[in-house]
Amino acid sequence: MGSIYTSPAVVKAENTPYFTPANNAGAAVNPDDPSTPTLFKPLQIRNVTLKNRIIVSPMCMYSAEPNPASPFIGAITDYHIAHLGQFALKGAGLVFIEAQAVQPNGRLSPHDLGLWQEGTDSEQFKGLQRLVQFAHSQGAKVAVQLAHAGRKGSVLPPWIAAQAGQHSLGADESVFGWPTDVVGPCGGEEQIWDTAPRYWAPRALSTTEIKELVQAFAKSAALAVKAGVDVIELHGAHGYLLNQFLSPVTNKRTDEYGGSFENRVRIVREVATAVRAVIPEGMPLFLRISVTDWLEGQPVAAESGSWDLESSLRLVEILPELGIDLVDVSSGGIHKDQKIKRGPGYQVDLAGELRKAIHKAGASTLVGGVGLITEAEQARGIVQGADEAQQAEAIVTGSEPKADVVLLARQFLREPEWVILTAKKLGVEVTLPHQFWRAL
Repeated sequence: MGSIYTSPAVVKAENTPYFTPANNAGAAVNPDDPSTPTLFKPLQIRNVTLKNRIIVSPMCMYSAEPNPASPFIGAITDYHIAHLGQFALKGAGLVFIEAQAVQPNGRLSPHDLGLWQEGTDSEQFKGLQRLVQFAHSQGAKVAVQLAHAGRKGSVLPPWIAAQAGQHSLGADESVFGWPTDVVGPCGGEEQIWDTAPRYWAPRALSTTEIKELVQAFAKSAALAVKAGVDVIELHGAHGYLLNQFLSPVTNKRTDEYGGSFENRVRIVREVATAVRAVIPEGMPLFLRISVTDWLEGQPVAAESGSWDLESSLRLVEILPELGIDLVDVSSGGIHKDQKIKRGPGYQVDLAGELRKAIHKAGASTLVGGVGLITEAEQARGIVQGADEAQQAEAIVTGSEPKADVVLLARQFLREPEWVILTAKKLGVEVTLPHQFWRAL
């Protein structure tokens, strides 16, 4: 086959105020060839087409300005552009920006990113727009993950905690934390995430504040659209605020947002509906969930139960009516007593269970697999046959895919060029940035 790398003629990228060649690394040269793995086949979600099925998962870098008096608080900086830009340059189909808080107290740490400043002249908006412009010039799509940390908020960056020998340490006012404004579905000392490594006791959100939170998600989504983002994801996993409402372990409310399954998922319904109303019809909307709390058999779940696979199966049934196009399947994070069975691809089988249920119901919601996905053959096997041309064969042979896309995080930190290396290992001819040709 010769070289597995190729590139079209050099032209200037559009929508950048500076010269850079228009690149599109990581795209299969012959995507319709039957021998091309599904991993390198394009995927259309509404009006957005990903050139491959490889996604850079959100990774908090704790590298934003923390001072509320600075106009750059929570804004994307040159560091984030360098960090995320390399994945766009080197072939990822979709690059997620790390979680961006929809309210100031929705950050995990004071150094997290946010998208709550109104207007297109804010530093938060301008930083996002600049990152989007560069990623698009390299042929990558960009996703924003909108989040609120809830009771896990106002902690220090992990390397500071690690130096102190702790998992996490609460950030107080001296380092721009908000210990008195940490929130959750419920409040009080019993709702602290953990006490040995210090977290703060949350206060319970009022119904009025919940309504304001829903609108905050919508406002942030509208800003992301104006900045040119391609995909919006709602963060409902890892023990953050939406996840805290979903799980009966953390949601003890007795109003319309607590108690029954229908009440606990109400906030997800309202947030998804509000966001869907302000983004274009052709823009994909994702939802990340923790498919299980990993608390089965634990005392903390004995009385109320916990969020588990059956809960997630019920949730995915309503996603089509909410306009959710893809469920991003992660797990855990709701309680310190979780017993996670970690291993390569440890969440992929759970994703596969959701995907089977979705297809059995005749729905079209896509599924993302994430969690210790590191190897080329592993990634290929997870999504192989997820495209329509190979779906029937996959079902007949019993090799039905577990997901439609794969999301990787830490592996991209180890190997920013993972897409290109994976193409080489799988023998797929892909495009390469013009600037890299001298390395062939």
